[in-house]
Amino acid sequence: MSIALNLDHSSAIRPAAASRPSLIGLSKPQLAEALGSAGIATDKDARMRASQLWNWLYVYGITDFDKMTNITKPVRQVLADTFILDRPEIVSEQISSDGTRKWLFRFRDPANPNFPPVEVETVYIPEQDRGTLCVSSQVGCTLTCSFCHTGTQKLVRNLTAGEILGQVLMARERLGDFPGGSRPDDGGLVPSDGSRAITNMVMMGMGEPLYNYEAVKQALLIASAGDGMSLSKRRITLSTSGVVPFIEPTGREIDVMLAISLHATNNDLRDVLVPINKKWPIEQLLEACRTYPGVSNSRRITFEYVMLDGINDSDADARELVRLLANIPAKINLIPFNPWPGANYGTSPSSRIERFADIVNKAGYASPVRTPRGRDIFAACGQLKSESERLSKKDRDALAGV
Repeated sequence: MSIALNLDHSSAIRPAAASRPSLIGLSKPQLAEALGSAGIATDKDARMRASQLWNWLYVYGITDFDKMTNITKPVRQVLADTFILDRPEIVSEQISSDGTRKWLFRFRDPANPNFPPVEVETVYIPEQDRGTLCVSSQVGCTLTCSFCHTGTQKLVRNLTAGEILGQVLMARERLGDFPGGSRPDDGGLVPSDGSRAITNMVMMGMGEPLYNYEAVKQALLIASAGDGMSLSKRRITLSTSGVVPFIEPTGREIDVMLAISLHATNNDLRDVLVPINKKWPIEQLLEACRTYPGVSNSRRITFEYVMLDGINDSDADARELVRLLANIPAKINLIPFNPWPGANYGTSPSSRIERFADIVNKAGYASPVRTPRGRDIFAACGQLKSESERLSKKDRDALAGV
């Protein structure tokens, strides 16, 4: 049985005025620059003030300047008059029978208060040895992957670095993951022993992260900073459908784990399943993987492969997959297709998936079959979709800057 919670939105900080920019999502140098430009700190103490703010924002999860007790009251007041510490509004929170949580988050643009709000979905997956947060990078998607529910939603706009981080901050608050936070007591798997609820972060939510590269880069560098959220880069995974020009910079500049949404072993089929393949076909994609900075047997690339009944799940497909990935340190995630309303595909039978996995395993590749999580609340892989598609074309164009 899934649970839908009635929520108290009082903790969600909403933008109040277009003249007050948000500090969430700024790097330390950008924080110092913002303080200096606003006349709040001189060049001499801007870095110190920026470090103070950074600590309050990302270590303690503070959303009220007045609670920043190592900053004098007059400075706190000026900060509150000048900036905001915005978090998304929680539209809904659902808890699956398996403990998976899905939030629908609503964002308002503080610089454009007349623009309509946008919504994205974010998912928390608790397991015995980890807690994984699946984060969105765009409202909607441009890729139109034929098996993916998100792909049926038109792109509304990219998320900012602050909005990407806002999902993490709000999830940490709801899960009691900040110092002094209260853990939910709902019978789920959220740890109650004081260990971190969110240990892993995956950019596998709505959107193609590499089509929003700069904002994703900034958000992930902040999330992995050792003096802030301190998520290990080895526990952050960015998943792409194959935006080849940005794969090498991802490894060199962000240095996180890489996942590839492959799903087919030939270009003809992948053109249908993952249309971006028409621009960067399998051969170019796999060459980018072979040269991914830092790739090794201890830092393997994950290849995601959704199992579609009678489409890509034959023994021949399994053998071709092994051939394609030769000389690439890789792990293969086999994903049973997660149905959604209107989907034109079926899930491969478990016996077929096991046979496919056996062929891949015997070739020397780890090929775990991903256990579907949160299917009853449409939180499983490929099922995310928000209501922002209801925006008119005029509104979508305005948000996208068209």
